[in-house]
Amino acid sequence: MKEKKLLMTFKNTMDNSFSITVDDPREDLEEEEIIAAMELIKEKNIFLPKGYDIAQCVSAKVVDSTTTEYDLEV
Repeated sequence: MKEKKLLMTFKNTMDNSFSITVDDPREDLEEEEIIAAMELIKEKNIFLPKGYDIAQCVSAKVVDSTTTEYDLEV
């Protein structure tokens, strides 16, 4: 099974890092859209990581992973 996730990393006002993950981002997602979304998340401040405001957008990346499951009968 192949999975794709958008991982957005921020820092709060206590300088703690935290991430927000979006499953199955669009294939045609562009960098400008990600930056705008992260800035909106920071501006609206709807998340309070560990009880503190978001202070900084740090990074974003799309992660592709493949999972292989095996049915092992003992």
